Amino acid sequence: MLSARNITLAYGKRVLFDEVNINFIKGNCYGVIGANGAGKSTFLKILSGEIEPNKGFVDITPGERMAVLNQNQFQFDEKTVLSTVLMGHKKMWEITQEREKIYAKEDFSEEDGIRAGELEAEFGEMGGYTAESDAATLLSDLGVTEQFHQTLMKDMPSNMKVRVLLAQALFGNPDILLLDEPTNGLDIETIGWLENFLADYENIVLVVSHDRHFLDAVCTHVADVDRQKIKVFTGNYTFWYESSQLMARQLSDKNKKVEDKRQALLDFIARFSANASKSRQATARKKALEKLTIEEIEPSNRKYPGIIFQPLREVGNQILTVDALAKSVDGRPLFDKVSFSLSKGDKVAFVSKDPLAVTSFFEIINNEMSADKGSFEWGTTITKTYLPIENGAFFNEDLGLLDWLRQFVPPHVTDADEPFLRGFLGKMLFSGDDIMKKTKVLSGGEKVRCMVSRMMLQNPNCVVLDQPTNHLDLESIQSFNEGCINFPGVVMLTSHDHTFMQTVANRVIELTPKGSIDRLMTFDEYLEDKRVQELRMEMYG
Repeated sequence: MLSARNITLAYGKRVLFDEVNINFIKGNCYGVIGANGAGKSTFLKILSGEIEPNKGFVDITPGERMAVLNQNQFQFDEKTVLSTVLMGHKKMWEITQEREKIYAKEDFSEEDGIRAGELEAEFGEMGGYTAESDAATLLSDLGVTEQFHQTLMKDMPSNMKVRVLLAQALFGNPDILLLDEPTNGLDIETIGWLENFLADYENIVLVVSHDRHFLDAVCTHVADVDRQKIKVFTGNYTFWYESSQLMARQLSDKNKKVEDKRQALLDFIARFSANASKSRQATARKKALEKLTIEEIEPSNRKYPGIIFQPLREVGNQILTVDALAKSVDGRPLFDKVSFSLSKGDKVAFVSKDPLAVTSFFEIINNEMSADKGSFEWGTTITKTYLPIENGAFFNEDLGLLDWLRQFVPPHVTDADEPFLRGFLGKMLFSGDDIMKKTKVLSGGEKVRCMVSRMMLQNPNCVVLDQPTNHLDLESIQSFNEGCINFPGVVMLTSHDHTFMQTVANRVIELTPKGSIDRLMTFDEYLEDKRVQELRMEMYG
């Protein structure tokens, strides 16, 4: 078991944790959630011993081993990929090093022989004799092929280093596993493998992630970091979110009878329990939900932004026509022969194995980059707004938020006074003294929230989104997601957020070096369609 006792941590007047007491039990996977800056990553560092709290202590059952996903990509630069993974089991690695030193001695003594025997026994008990093959299998499962296993870490690309460090954390079946944003840099297939791996994991897992699909796939419990405390709730992220929203509505409905409210909550729990039986973690989730009592469900204290796109006019029949568009970078083809037309009601998920392909395509159709070949044409009724993956160019001047937003007031708005602009910023949770902030001091998440305020101000009927969840907390992601679902216009998006893509899109277009694949189906249907997968292999082959 892993326990935190009376954990208190403050930096000056800013208190992150105040008398936090919490237990983590074997067999459970805890999704650690909270607003940006709430202290999720800091809490994992306290548990691992990297940060010392002002007060309190962490208690681990004697003999249990903890593994942590290392965030320092340069720490193992002089080690091979395989050795880096093996170092994840610190005790086994130390024994390996000591064995090698003893066997390398020219004057091998009787005492050395006795010590070597002791080490061999301990090494065998730890599974040392299959360690290299186990580590190699783990690497291959994470997409690091055998040809890289003896490569020095300093010679590995950044996206591969992330996978090696993840393999290091997973290696050797640790009793306690701490993972901070483990899906960063992983493709859809590898994330799926990790979901299955953790769903079968029988020890303690704590994971910080902004990927709701991942949290739903692996978590049996949610550890909510809020208001200097941490509370554990049964169920995955979606269960926590929907149950807390339902409880909030129940509490505000004064006309509804107590018994009716209770029955609605019981029906809700039963529905999720039934769904849990279909998941990879069927047994753990179903048992957890069956033990849940209504009293454990609490309304969330969180504030959610109000992301609502209201078109000034409906789209016409001509929206966007793309004809034989092509683009290469440094001789590398990103996409070629891309042709399609958008229709009313289209919400399109754009995908590619090369993330630069979709970003370049979006920049081309927004006149920020030129295509090598082909053409595109927007319909005359279209009012589009674009959220680029990089927004630095919008924040070059050091303006207050009101003056910054005032730059983007569209011609159809004739009275953009301060209360009007405050309304758009307020929807993105900028209120009070926040309005006085200068754009130069904004965090990455605050800049994205400003960009969304700007987008809502345009009253668009077509929204183009390049990685809209970057830098946002789960509350903003949830609101953004729901805003796009409810939006009556056209959406074009690409995102690492699986849930965003699945719940918004009704069409998928994949950009490849040999053309495009275009299907009227959901994102999950696209990923599971065998004919599509065969075609993808041809297009990238």
